[in-house]
Amino acid sequence: MKNRKILLTGGAGYIGSHVLRQLGERGESVVTLDNLSTGFEAAVTAGELVIGDTGDAALLEHLFEQHRFDTVMHFAAHTIVPESVADPLKYYRNNTANSRTLLEVSQRHGVKHFVFSSTAAVYGIPPGGSASEDSPTVPINPYGSSKLMTEWMLRDLAAAGGPTYVALRYFNVAGCDPGGRIGQSTPKATLLVKVACEAAVGRRSHVSVFGNDYDTPDGTGLRDYIHVEDLASAHLDALDYLRRGGEAATLNCGYGHGYSVRQVLSAVEKAHGKALKIIDEPRRDGDPPELIAVADRVRKVLGWKPRFDDLETIVRTSLDWERKIAARDPAAFWRE
Repeated sequence: MKNRKILLTGGAGYIGSHVLRQLGERGESVVTLDNLSTGFEAAVTAGELVIGDTGDAALLEHLFEQHRFDTVMHFAAHTIVPESVADPLKYYRNNTANSRTLLEVSQRHGVKHFVFSSTAAVYGIPPGGSASEDSPTVPINPYGSSKLMTEWMLRDLAAAGGPTYVALRYFNVAGCDPGGRIGQSTPKATLLVKVACEAAVGRRSHVSVFGNDYDTPDGTGLRDYIHVEDLASAHLDALDYLRRGGEAATLNCGYGHGYSVRQVLSAVEKAHGKALKIIDEPRRDGDPPELIAVADRVRKVLGWKPRFDDLETIVRTSLDWERKIAARDPAAFWRE
């Protein structure tokens, strides 16, 4: 482990904090950079936290001079799709322009490896409802476009002698640390499992179902839900792959099968023991009927072996954390 140091941007956020915890558990040396706009200081369970922005070139120069990072793991991003449509420049500034600044400083300081948090939103609405890494990238919102632009920068920089990288395209991330140490506390979250669990504990009045007339078995949208612990482990696998000399790769992160909105809500009701108030709403523009990962490549390339491919586990760990927040448990963290 000598001379191996990792800069982890966005490590106080939902996914980044789970990756950070796993890195800390195996003794990696990590510095987290996070502006805490949506993240939480209490979620940083390993290494050093620096409060700041990935677009702050002077701060980055200082950090790289001080720590001599050989790896960057980049999670810092805005992630709310409707907000990206309403305020696209916010997304292009933070997700794209700030990533360019980070890449420029990384290149200047000789970073060897780069692991990037990307998204299945780069696929838009894939024909047939499933997407492989070779599917066309036709994002339908600025969030997906802003992430795809960073993928392009990574690709082109690597071809010009820059860091070797793995870009992981997430499908629907859900669940929380099974040990209950950290969880998803993102303010105004839009992810279905989180929203449904908030409704179950009384932090929301109801759950909206956007569209019940899709050509799916129960009329609601189908999505590939991946437990955050398995997603986090894929990042550690990506790091190990790059350290072994692996070539640049872009990989889907999902389980390869899906659940409908109704199935997820039923699972939350079962875990909670009470019915949810569910309101049917019209379809949202741009929502695909089905979005499932073709996820064979990540297993083959990284040797990734998911351990939490189970809807009940996903829901239970989410609900356990939501109950902590609702009870204002000192071990949890939240914002009103």
